[in-house]
Amino acid sequence: MRQEISAGGIVVFGNAILLLKKYNGDWVLPKGKIEDNEEIVKAATREVFEEGGVKASVIKYLGKIHYSFRNSREENEIVNKTVHWFLMRARSMVCIPQRKEGFIEARFVHMNRATQLAKYDDEKKIIAKAIKEL
Repeated sequence: MRQEISAGGIVVFGNAILLLKKYNGDWVLPKGKIEDNEEIVKAATREVFEEGGVKASVIKYLGKIHYSFRNSREENEIVNKTVHWFLMRARSMVCIPQRKEGFIEARFVHMNRATQLAKYDDEKKIIAKAIKEL
């Protein structure tokens, strides 16, 4: 079993939250693996910029989630993943999806709609937590 640590952001601009649409149609939050010797907060802002093309500043730490999944490349490998989430504020609504990572669209969605669109329950919960913090 492999451990993986990632960081990401719930990025707000006004009353909208950044979501990314994957090639399979799933809407997700921007997140990614922490690089060697990288601070978690730096990883989160870097991933938001790399995956969504959005420059954002951190408002506060929201917490972490844990889940496990089967590695699609190594079928017998189970990955235990921890994702650290940060509430962030974008400087503008300009966003560009990172196509090489499989994102076909990046969009700021009204807060009330973001929890409905997000694919995964753990991401829906962290979006709801972010909205309460605002």
